[in-house]
Amino acid sequence: MKFVPNRPYSDPEMSARKIVEIAKSVEPGQEGRIYIELINGPFLYREKGTPDEYKAGLDLAIERGWLVLHESGTFVKFTEDDAELLRLEVAGPLASFK
Repeated sequence: MKFVPNRPYSDPEMSARKIVEIAKSVEPGQEGRIYIELINGPFLYREKGTPDEYKAGLDLAIERGWLVLHESGTFVKFTEDDAELLRLEVAGPLASFK
């Protein structure tokens, strides 16, 4: 009998969180666009995730409202609530008092 080791991203929750983490690390382009290849490349090649794990994680992140996928499928954006939270994280806690 052959045992298959657990993969870190076999759980869609873990892969969705990793996808959001990767998306946070990417500098957004025009109008807050994060091009999909800047997320799927690191997930598939650096993190060694599979295409199925990537798809399940992306679908879950979209379902939960963490990311919004454009109808063309070429880029994602953070939702408005998440975008505001990211601005505060980057600027620091005292930036909102200025």
